Amino acid sequence: MDTSRLPPALVVGAHYDTFLQRALRRFFERATLESESVPSPSSDGRLAIEPTADPGALAIRWFGNRYVLRVPRQRPFTENEVLFARAIGTVLSARFHAILRPQAIIERSGLFRGAIEDRYVGAFLDPTPYGTRDAPPIVLDRVAEAIEILRVAALSTYENHPISTGVLLLGTDTDPVADNDGSSVGPHYTGALTAIKSFFRLADGVRTVFLVGRDSRLLDIVDVERWARQASGGQALGVPCAAAYAAHARATLLGGHVAVVLSPQREIKVFARGEQAFAFRNADWHLLDLTAKYQMWETAVGTRLLARRLFQVALDLSDARQGALFVVLRRPLETLSELVTDEDRLDMEPVGLPEEAEAPSRRHLLHVLAGRTITDLDESVLAALATLDGAIVCDPNGQLLAAGAILRHPLAIPGSGGRAAEGARTTAAMAASRFGPVLKVSEDGLITCFDVGRVWDI
Repeated sequence: MDTSRLPPALVVGAHYDTFLQRALRRFFERATLESESVPSPSSDGRLAIEPTADPGALAIRWFGNRYVLRVPRQRPFTENEVLFARAIGTVLSARFHAILRPQAIIERSGLFRGAIEDRYVGAFLDPTPYGTRDAPPIVLDRVAEAIEILRVAALSTYENHPISTGVLLLGTDTDPVADNDGSSVGPHYTGALTAIKSFFRLADGVRTVFLVGRDSRLLDIVDVERWARQASGGQALGVPCAAAYAAHARATLLGGHVAVVLSPQREIKVFARGEQAFAFRNADWHLLDLTAKYQMWETAVGTRLLARRLFQVALDLSDARQGALFVVLRRPLETLSELVTDEDRLDMEPVGLPEEAEAPSRRHLLHVLAGRTITDLDESVLAALATLDGAIVCDPNGQLLAAGAILRHPLAIPGSGGRAAEGARTTAAMAASRFGPVLKVSEDGLITCFDVGRVWDI
């Protein structure tokens, strides 16, 4: 097809429409994208992404093309998923309008700098820099700029050690903790600072972070625990967060602040609205949507305290890159024997204690936990138990039924489609999910919930 005779807007629009489809398929793997193409040369390039009467469908219109992004009705789109779909559209629409106006490209060159996926994350948290075609020219996406700095740091080392660092971006005009008006004569927080040899030593991202004002200037270096405690007024988190980064989540509870951290495991973590919102690992961004997923987990478990304890420990183990498997049996009296062998059950007495001359077995060692509940155990003890080969199994009240148990499972796993499972832990998780909700923690940091099949990933 000869595109030389077509209006430039239509040619550029066709390319950006392809970008939109690619992004939606990439970030919404559980969804299907259905197209209904109706080309319209008169289209002005306005993008609309709107919910429909069906909570499992989003209607998308751009350049005369209509799409429906659809997910199963039993798990409709969450509020954050809708916002993220719109953020993708906002970035692409802003780039489309800018590329057709040479002056806009000069004024808003930041739109085209760095990885476009970083821009999606930035627009989700603050769409202001992308605005409309008449948006102010000098409005930087501070989140995307910070991510770009951390991307470079992730590829570097300092004294042969991986770099970890972080930044807290103020959402208010003034610092709610220190006595300053949020302005500074300090340098802008940009990649130019990374040329200073000691830059990354000043803020390790775990205990200390750089504080940056709304004008992108460096205000301070703060202890994130102290800053968060004062800024949040001691308000508790609504959803669990890995203990090492709970202060970062708490720092963003109020005021629209955003924390961006490069962890020692070279993972970029983004915190906003009191929770970890995004993770960049394995060369890909993940919208975590923790609130929605935690609510699903809590509903499946049925006991709030137990659900929170297991979720918290799973997050901590994920951050430490340690694998684990947690199973909550809905009807333990009927199903425990189908899943756990007698040798691994803590509700059955060992047959005879070892004589003094006999070496005790692991079963004798673990039986000291018989009768205990998950919620009575210290989190550190539960985490240690979870790192044993095998699974932690409990009932809906949290009573510990097995630890380090090798689970029984049939050759054919429901939901596997007859395909080979990903690994032993995944096979065990899918089998156990026939009897109750399961949390699987992989050594690459991925947390998966199963309940008669895979439900979600974090």
